[in-house]
Amino acid sequence: MSGHEEGCVFEIAVVVPKWGENKGDESDASDCVGVLVDQLRKRGLIVERVVGLQNEFIKLAASDEILGKTAAELQFRKRTKIGMDLPFEWDEAEAFDRLPDGSLFSWCERFHCYKHIIYGIVNMEKSFVALKSDSREEHWNPGESLLRKLETIGIVKEIFPIHDERKRKQLLRSWAMNWSDFTSQPIDDISSYYGIKIATYFAFLGMYTRWMLFPASLGLAVQLVDFGSLQSLVLPIFFVCLITWAVLFFQFWKRKNSTIMARLQIYHPAGAEPEFKSQKQFPSELMKKKSTDKMKQKGIEREEWFRWLMRFRNDAFIILGIICLQLPFELAYAHLYEVLRSDILKFGLTAIYLLTIQYFTRMGGKLSMKLIKYENYENAEHRANSLVYKVFGLYFMQSYIGVFYHAMLHRNFVTLRQVLVQRLLISEVLENLLENSIPYLSYSFRKFRAVRNKRKREKGASTSKSRPISRVEKEYLKPVYAASIGQDIEDGLFDDFLELVLQFGMIMMFACAFPLAFTFAAVNNLTEIRADALKLLAMMRRPIPRADATIGAWLNIFQFLVVMSICTNSALLVCLYDREGTWRLSPGLAAILVMEHVLLFLKFGFSRIVPEEPEWVTTARRKNATQAEQMCSKQLLRSISGDDRWFQEARKDPT
Repeated sequence: MSGHEEGCVFEIAVVVPKWGENKGDESDASDCVGVLVDQLRKRGLIVERVVGLQNEFIKLAASDEILGKTAAELQFRKRTKIGMDLPFEWDEAEAFDRLPDGSLFSWCERFHCYKHIIYGIVNMEKSFVALKSDSREEHWNPGESLLRKLETIGIVKEIFPIHDERKRKQLLRSWAMNWSDFTSQPIDDISSYYGIKIATYFAFLGMYTRWMLFPASLGLAVQLVDFGSLQSLVLPIFFVCLITWAVLFFQFWKRKNSTIMARLQIYHPAGAEPEFKSQKQFPSELMKKKSTDKMKQKGIEREEWFRWLMRFRNDAFIILGIICLQLPFELAYAHLYEVLRSDILKFGLTAIYLLTIQYFTRMGGKLSMKLIKYENYENAEHRANSLVYKVFGLYFMQSYIGVFYHAMLHRNFVTLRQVLVQRLLISEVLENLLENSIPYLSYSFRKFRAVRNKRKREKGASTSKSRPISRVEKEYLKPVYAASIGQDIEDGLFDDFLELVLQFGMIMMFACAFPLAFTFAAVNNLTEIRADALKLLAMMRRPIPRADATIGAWLNIFQFLVVMSICTNSALLVCLYDREGTWRLSPGLAAILVMEHVLLFLKFGFSRIVPEEPEWVTTARRKNATQAEQMCSKQLLRSISGDDRWFQEARKDPT
């Protein structure tokens, strides 16, 4: 098939064993899968079964009517044509806005609808249903989810999104392979296809790269142009311009992010999360729950303190691990680098160090993930932020402690510049090489192994010409877009943001020692945009959509690095000025200290001067909130006036 049936596109695939793979009778193996297929069709889904080399794939599609009724059941809130966000109703679908491509639901909404449908298949009978698998019989009990049952017994191996070939090729032309404007990206199309979180990342990367052209040009001029008698003032002026640039960039990013959220809210409105389902409660029911909530309050407070203690324990564990294990290793590398005389040996040492430390830091990240599971966060966003802070602490020591050693202890600026050049070149080249080659090698190896296993099974048998690998199986063989430390909490954007943060810290905190670093970073980011786009479109599976519309904890880390860069560059200027190491408070040193305090004031002052969101966004949000409040007030008044029993119970029991 072409992937379309009745105007629908297959978007989800369920992986099940191929007939006979589990050493059972073919009818036994197909019975379990047959029940699943029948139930999926009864729910209105369009089903196509594709037999692959090693597995069978059940491709799923749904009409707008099925998705619309599911969205109404889940009480999605969508933007109406009058500008208000209201619970979706399929019978009133014409009252709701459609996306720019004409579709009614975004990818994020459709994915949650599919998930609700397939996991919502439960046994409604009063007795169990017999399921045959591997020559044994399994019981599908009343009220039990069929898909959960099949996952437990190993029939359903995996469920994953599949690409829409038409939209994927369109994005390849307009985005990944569009070299006419390096920083221009179709953010609306990215959000529609991948979700708002990935669109926000690429919007940030594009704006960051555009703004990077200013310090790159300025750093190039500082590094190459001789200013004569004014040379002593060049670095302080460059430093002031740099901090001003960074402060303004993040303030204007906040404004742009609020604009993106307001514009892209149509792709992921409030209520499109897995835990969105709610039920209407009348005032009488709320009053009955009030006393119960009071009884639970003490238990909730106790649990809150327990979570705080667990977080404190885990943070202390990470800090002690950094101090006792990572810090000596970093200082040993820095000292060995200082002792070596050969540049070739230094370059080789740096390459080996970066490869080794990546492995150890990844182990620390996986340990952080295990610790976070005991912190009992209320939602995935808080868990992800905690993971970001912990892993960044590990990478902060790994990336910068050796550079601090050369800058502050030895005051060897020649060696410092060599370290920065080698770190930037090796780390950027290494990251891009691993980031783009490993997914392709992984896919090639899995494809080779699947073909080899099929040939082994068919050896000696008279078979017809082998059919080519289907598109859905090719996607299944591709690697998942997941974080290197695990995919339970974060997707692949974790590694992409971590790479940007480490680059930003390296070029900002040691800008006065090596102004040309911004040029290296700008060139790398120009290629990073297209490389990341090509990786998503051609080398990875289609990611599961996520709802985050901001860069979350990463923004706090960027802000922290701006403050750190003010302190470190002031210290670098002091070292450059006070070459004798006397540390006397001369007019030059006093001027640097005053400049540091002025820049810190500038950093925090601009956050008050420049509004974080445009006026039209604030006005639109207030208008929407006011309209929603008025509607809720009217609905609540109707509920109160129609619930006479609530008044009687309230008079009998005033508490």
